[in-house]
Amino acid sequence: MTGQLFPRERSTPSAGAVHVPGWLEPSRQREIVEACRAWAVGPVPMRSAVLPGGHRMSVQTVCLGWHWQPYKYTRTADDAGGGRVAEVPGWLVELGRDALRAAYFSDGEAGYAPDIMAPEDYTPDTALINFYAHGAHMGMHQDKDERSSAPVVSISIGDTCIFRFGNTQTRTKPYTDVELVSGDLFVFGGPSRFAYHGVPKTLPGTADPEAGLDSGRINITLRMTGLE
Repeated sequence: MTGQLFPRERSTPSAGAVHVPGWLEPSRQREIVEACRAWAVGPVPMRSAVLPGGHRMSVQTVCLGWHWQPYKYTRTADDAGGGRVAEVPGWLVELGRDALRAAYFSDGEAGYAPDIMAPEDYTPDTALINFYAHGAHMGMHQDKDERSSAPVVSISIGDTCIFRFGNTQTRTKPYTDVELVSGDLFVFGGPSRFAYHGVPKTLPGTADPEAGLDSGRINITLRMTGLE
């Protein structure tokens, strides 16, 4: 979003959860958007996952490293043609490590949450690239299909969204609504690693054209699965 009068401040909705506004410059966002466009067409195409009850998610997803489908990881996309997913590129792993540094070690020390792993030990082996077209949303859920409790890194590009970050016990209150703007970073680990979270809505027409996405929202979520 452009034309803001005052800079937005970083925040910590709960212990281990950190929002870093404006983390990525528009030029870096454009590079990532181009990479996402390539991933969306192969080797496994972007698709809307179907939940066990038959409901099709409104968000479209393509995966790297491990393919996620509710509620498991596989090396092949069994619900999207059966192809093997592309690997997580090294530059994306490094971006994840930089994200941990920005969230937890910006002053040289782990001042935002106790017992967070060192950034150099963070090696995300899966990336979920979610695309939110107008009207798409994500219900409250936990990221708990992984065997690792390493932090989750979330990067936003495109339209602003309302990101609802809750507690580890229930999908309902207490929760905090955070506006995630293009280029924002959100990391949650430690005590908040398994907090419920979701995206009740996006705000159409708020994307920064300089980021390379005219409409919609891209969310890249990096995780360590702990799988062999």
